[in-house]
Amino acid sequence: MTVNTLLYPTIPNSEASERDLTGVSAVELVLLRVRLRAQRRVAWLGQLWGQGGINAINSFEGHLQACLDDRDAPVAEAHWYQSAETVQPLNESLGRVEQALAGEPEGNLRRLGEMFRLSQPELDLMQTCLAIAIDPTLGLVYGYLQQQANRPYATEALAARLFSYGHRSLWSPGSSLAVWKLVRAGETAPGEPAPLTIDPVVIDWLQGELRLDADLVGKVHTVPPHSPLDSWPVAETAQAIERALQHQSAVRVVVSGSPASGRRTFAAAVATRFGIETLGVDTSAIDAEDWPDVFVRVQRLAVMGGTALVWSGSGLHHRWPNQVAAAPLQFVACDEHQFVLPYDRIADTRLDLPSPTLDERRQLWKAAIPESAVWPAEEFETLVARYRLNAGDINAIGQRSPSSARAAAAVARELTRQRLGDLGQLLDCPFTWDDLVLPTKVYQDLEDFTFEAQERSTFWESPQAQRLFPRGTGLVALFGGPPGTGKTTAAQVIAADLELDLFRVDLATVVSKYIGETAKHLGQIFARSARMNAVLLFDEADALFSKRTEVKDSHDRYANADTSYLLQLLEDYRGIVILATNKKQNIDPAFIRRVRYVLDFPRPDGAQRQQIWHQVIGELCGEDSRQRLASPMTTLADGVELSGAQIKNAALSAIFVARRSQEPLAMAHLLRGVERELSKEGRSLGSREKGRFMGNG
Repeated sequence: MTVNTLLYPTIPNSEASERDLTGVSAVELVLLRVRLRAQRRVAWLGQLWGQGGINAINSFEGHLQACLDDRDAPVAEAHWYQSAETVQPLNESLGRVEQALAGEPEGNLRRLGEMFRLSQPELDLMQTCLAIAIDPTLGLVYGYLQQQANRPYATEALAARLFSYGHRSLWSPGSSLAVWKLVRAGETAPGEPAPLTIDPVVIDWLQGELRLDADLVGKVHTVPPHSPLDSWPVAETAQAIERALQHQSAVRVVVSGSPASGRRTFAAAVATRFGIETLGVDTSAIDAEDWPDVFVRVQRLAVMGGTALVWSGSGLHHRWPNQVAAAPLQFVACDEHQFVLPYDRIADTRLDLPSPTLDERRQLWKAAIPESAVWPAEEFETLVARYRLNAGDINAIGQRSPSSARAAAAVARELTRQRLGDLGQLLDCPFTWDDLVLPTKVYQDLEDFTFEAQERSTFWESPQAQRLFPRGTGLVALFGGPPGTGKTTAAQVIAADLELDLFRVDLATVVSKYIGETAKHLGQIFARSARMNAVLLFDEADALFSKRTEVKDSHDRYANADTSYLLQLLEDYRGIVILATNKKQNIDPAFIRRVRYVLDFPRPDGAQRQQIWHQVIGELCGEDSRQRLASPMTTLADGVELSGAQIKNAALSAIFVARRSQEPLAMAHLLRGVERELSKEGRSLGSREKGRFMGNG
């Protein structure tokens, strides 16, 4: 059929008048509806122009005259549709098609209108866009109906005339079609009507397929459901959500916890209670300038798919736009103590996801590494109790297939070792208990501290212990004493015995002259280390834990606030902390009251100095040299007060002096090393003392 033929009022029998519409999809019905309305409009234009046909419409004079005479008036067109006999078959066919569309209460088209609260004019406009997207050949018809061959696309004015709205506006930037990006307006020349297109995702959904928007690839993923841990409040959370949904249109659950703690898995487990799937949104992959657009597309995807959303990543600080209503059920997986901006269109509830219990960690290890069933029971239980790992961490270790419990422990330490970043320095821990030369009481206290560190995980699982000690479950020790008395060495021995990493906090990166920065760094240290398997060592702790002073200016006030904040962090911390200081008298008493282990490391006495000399020389030079120099070392130990670190340094200096002179190590070399250490403190040996030492050596 030619275009000229279409202009005449004689209407052939419509396909829809004879076709059985039972089982026809909504999309096909929309295409039929638009075609019938287009045929009817063509018929109107044909009778309007008579035998002049297309030539009259396309001529400038004819077009100009039509505009001046207002021949194509909406009222006249509507009257002609009702009265003209030639168009009644089209009306009957159109009625049958529209009745079939209205008779699909469960159809996707009706659901789309209900989900996004589309008005009937908006639905008609969307159908105009849908029809040409399904059948691009309608572009010829659309161009003809707009009397411009270069407009082969849907426009607001075209839809208004097709669906008998006259000159009424059907489209605006604030309409649901635009806000939800169901229909988009393209670029056009000034004065030209904007081309309108339906989003391809909407087309696929109307045809029964939920497809991921191209702009969401890499940002949205399915969260597979896994069995939740027994300690997770899945049922309680689902019940709270159900109650909230009865009063609110949407609910957002803010789930706080450490990374790899299972926050997304928890969200999926709760969503499963409602029979829906969960989609994860990685906000780290969303640029700030793209955030509003991506947010709308994600919400649209959740509404169309009937899914729950769980937001995570580094972009949680973005404010949620208010132009669209949120999907009914959403989760936010954030870090502990992280604040999430409120959202006006949603009811918030927050919960802290509990860490796996001892029994849960045991089951997680067995599930992640089935071979662990044949590992030595004692080593396996040590692994379970000592390394407080989350489900995600244990699964990650399982993927490495460690061959033993010790190998698994090594992977656990490696996995979490980088989390402190530049806020701490990893120390080697080569020392053993035999390297410590300390008074008996100090030695015993260190052993008690280490034993508690080993057994604490099991103890704090007890409900009675948790009730009596709701806070302060961490283990903190204060090592005080002069420099070189073994405080750092003791920390290294403890960490090595516990098979944990030892991190010395770098005070240069923590303490800041800028107000608020010190507290910020402290918060980062404790938050990150809570997700590690490590011992924290605060060397020169008096710089952080000093006494609070009388407030004389704003800096005093903020310094005191930092001290109070640090005290709170220590009370809430569940790990192991060792504070080392050379100035115990400067430590705030409030800290000391909360520290269960306060150990004083004195300078070694003569017997202890002798033991240290013998250990160092024996290990560095061999047993023969140790026995040969036994008498000189005893003389030096009795006659010169040195710390353990000074003795080690003096011995090292003496060894190199002897090697340079190519002589066996002797008293003269040891004296050179001792004098070098004494000079650091402004001390020296007199000639008479040197002579006495040489005579005894």
